[in-house]
Amino acid sequence: MSDLRDAAMSSKAWPFEEARRLLKRYEKAPPEKGYVLFETGYGPSGLPHIGTFGEVLRTTMIRRAFEVISDIPTKLICFSDDLDGMRKVPGNVPNQEELAKHLQKPLTSVPDPFGTHESFGHHNNAMLRRFLDTFGFEYEFYSAREFYRSGQFDEILLRCAEKYDDLMKIMLKSLREERQQSYSIFLPLHPETGRVLYVPMKHVDGVKGEITFDDEDGREWTLPVTGGNVKLQWKPDFGARWAALGVDFEMYGKEHATNEKIYDAICRTLGERPPNHFSYELFLDDKGQKISKSSGNGISIDEWLTYASTESLSYFMYQKPKTAKRLFFDVIPRAVDEYHQQLRAYEGQDAAGRVNNPVFHIHNGDVPVSDMVVTFSMLLNLASASSAEDKAVLWGFINKYAPDATAETHPGMDAAAEHAVRYFQDFVKPTKTFRAPTDQERAALEDLGKALKDAEFALDLIARKNALVGNEDPLPEVDYGDEEFLQSIVFAVGKVHGFEPLRDWFTAIYEVLLGASQGPRFGGFVALYGVAETCALIEKALAGELSVG
Repeated sequence: MSDLRDAAMSSKAWPFEEARRLLKRYEKAPPEKGYVLFETGYGPSGLPHIGTFGEVLRTTMIRRAFEVISDIPTKLICFSDDLDGMRKVPGNVPNQEELAKHLQKPLTSVPDPFGTHESFGHHNNAMLRRFLDTFGFEYEFYSAREFYRSGQFDEILLRCAEKYDDLMKIMLKSLREERQQSYSIFLPLHPETGRVLYVPMKHVDGVKGEITFDDEDGREWTLPVTGGNVKLQWKPDFGARWAALGVDFEMYGKEHATNEKIYDAICRTLGERPPNHFSYELFLDDKGQKISKSSGNGISIDEWLTYASTESLSYFMYQKPKTAKRLFFDVIPRAVDEYHQQLRAYEGQDAAGRVNNPVFHIHNGDVPVSDMVVTFSMLLNLASASSAEDKAVLWGFINKYAPDATAETHPGMDAAAEHAVRYFQDFVKPTKTFRAPTDQERAALEDLGKALKDAEFALDLIARKNALVGNEDPLPEVDYGDEEFLQSIVFAVGKVHGFEPLRDWFTAIYEVLLGASQGPRFGGFVALYGVAETCALIEKALAGELSVG
């Protein structure tokens, strides 16, 4: 066994923990079907949201982790329940009045409100596949409409008819008494209207594989359960699909966790072994509400990619899948910077460290080298201080720090600069609020500006600070290109002017000079933005020439 496999077998990274659990499923013999099957589900009742993408990404991470520790082949199916009836019109699509005429019809029978595809279900399926293809996922796409109509599901549907009473017992235990009276695991598709009917069964013939029911007008119908004439209610459909496909692993949001025993019981009653599960916490929008396909709240994949890389989104999805996370625009800068921190750490790690590093799972072990010579957060502050309209302005600052860097040699840096300008223009600029300094802050800023021009004055400030804190170290070498020297000046000014706690001094710098409540390590900012430019910024603030909120 390789060093990598050895490390993976003891790794505490959650993809490897789940992969090892899955491997135990076949510790006695490999699967008869010849591969381990991973599945993710999608309900195309609304436009795909970022949570759907996260489910596929996380499943893929576990799949790849499994492939590190096992030689058993794997497959991933993305299953769309596009035969589901449209219960309500989503609030974030056009032509809502037209859609309202097709309530309860299967999503693949509802006209596409965007006018680009055969149906609303086809449109949403295409969007999902585009999102998944953008990230290079390897998967097979399954449509419930084709699955039911093609005959692939017939054997299990006939078994559902045969085991109808047993399956109903499982389901009725979970329902209120009122719901029990009309419930059936089978939902007929009306032969004339095509609508999905929620009606009780008058008779289920397990031998013939037929159901008899009255439609909403009181007319009696008898239909075979095969050939796309019926679909299963969503809970039985979960378990039946597992049985039909031989699914070995499926993850889903915590709203499904309470139904896990039902899904498993359905699958077992149909004679098959339920898969391993993984329940993840939900994503929340900026107001703490669950993100939803129908309401379109939160942030979309396309929106994230407007302001940051695909890898930063993958990093965000990797982190703590069992913890609810706020998914809105202000999480992007941190995700970008933490992703690159992990890239830099990866280079010096051994096998054990690497398999626990998120970037191993993001890149399936083929981890690139970070070319971010300036953090994304710093780029945002540079954009803010300079009111940057394009990335060329930021490259002017970047080249002070890394003179040889270019867009060609550092494509990731170049993309980040463009993303930072967009993010600044859309989110930072509209909320920038400068304030006037207090008397204490004004005096401190005056001294900071003077120290950035006068080395002797700067060293005197540092000496006074050292005396205040009992530091007997020698004074630093004067180097206005060194961010550590610059930071020592900033720190000394705050101490000499009596800011307590010292963070109040840094908060003042950010609010007075940058129009924000927090910001970068200021010595590093000065090194990049420029000493002369910083002095000019201080002078403008003290003269009241920055917009004061």
